[in-house]
Amino acid sequence: MKMKKKTLFITLGVVAVLAVIIIANLKKGGQKIIVQTEKVSRGTITETVSGSARIQPEIQVKISAKVSGQIVRLGVEEGDRVTKGQFLVQLDEEFYRATVEQAESGLKFAKAAYEKAKSEYERYQKLFEGNLASQSELDIYRSSYQQASANVEQGDAQLKQAKDNLSKTIIYSPMDGIVSQLNKKLGEMAMGSNFTLDVIMTVADLSKMQAEAEIDENDVVNVSLNDSSRVAVDAFPDTTFFGRVSEIANTGTTLGTGTQNEITNFLVKVAMIEKPSTLRPGMSATVDIVTENKDHALKVPIQCVTTRSPVKPEEKGEAADKKKKKASEEDKKESAADSLKPAKADKQGDEKPVKVVFVVKDGVAHQVPVETGISSDTEWELISGPQEGDEVVSGSFRILSKQLKDGDLVKVDNSVKKSAEKK
Repeated sequence: MKMKKKTLFITLGVVAVLAVIIIANLKKGGQKIIVQTEKVSRGTITETVSGSARIQPEIQVKISAKVSGQIVRLGVEEGDRVTKGQFLVQLDEEFYRATVEQAESGLKFAKAAYEKAKSEYERYQKLFEGNLASQSELDIYRSSYQQASANVEQGDAQLKQAKDNLSKTIIYSPMDGIVSQLNKKLGEMAMGSNFTLDVIMTVADLSKMQAEAEIDENDVVNVSLNDSSRVAVDAFPDTTFFGRVSEIANTGTTLGTGTQNEITNFLVKVAMIEKPSTLRPGMSATVDIVTENKDHALKVPIQCVTTRSPVKPEEKGEAADKKKKKASEEDKKESAADSLKPAKADKQGDEKPVKVVFVVKDGVAHQVPVETGISSDTEWELISGPQEGDEVVSGSFRILSKQLKDGDLVKVDNSVKKSAEKK
């Protein structure tokens, strides 16, 4: 009798334990996922392309010497305003003046030799006409006369070159502007060359400034001439200035060639329509070029759009619920570290993942494929998918990027989002 009672108690205990486990699993299977949501709305969305930039004058001229010499006089200082034709620099002209005198002397000698050769040629020409000189003698004097004439032309050219070099020892401003940079001091050497520039100073028109931006090759294809732009100069925080794209480079500049960090950028110049009077060349800036703007566009916050494999028709409804219950335990066992990894394609077939949003209706998250248009820094344009006013899941990132699936029960809690907005 005692053995029967003992067996009964054990059986009842096992049944009770199993009942507890079943109830716990049922509760666990019906647990709702807490999410944050946003409304699908209509409004203006602006797509921009950004890049770091440097402020430079639209027009600037680097002043360098065409002949070499020591600087013996400077007519300006850095920051001075100059006009076209104003004196800037005087180089030591002693050597070049001596060269002119030498060329003048050489030309006089060449002209004297020319007059002598001409006289002898004319005299022998008359003798030849009177049969008093041979043809060979006449040819000799003709050749001497022609050579003397060529020497005069050469001497004249040398004199012109010497005078030109002498005139280049004085440098004048080629334009109205401001001396934005002065690289040489009184007494320093200026090296003149036709192949390399030894810049003495830079004259710039600071009334017309531009931001020279480096734009990535993937973004520059969206940029067009006259696109409106916003220029944020580091020296003027919390202020942006209006500009327009004035020039786009045809050839890119590649950095880190042959490495994993290889990038190709294109120089885009943005003429500044608005600018502060204290703006200076070389200042750092950031350029945001507006490539497209749409009014009354259907849009959602950018974090609402994620990727999933398409949901098959047979995976909806009761069949989907059974499948979810069967797989729920495996999903719950995943570690928190795994949940932060990028979302993998659901094993729903070989379909390529598509962009989707999760629309919340009656406490259930429904996976809805979307076609997106342009995007701003914070929003996506929706071309197809949910309708205006629909409530879509926006967070948390961990849940939206990995855990949430079509048909999941959800509970909307936007208290965290509201408290963050108040801060």
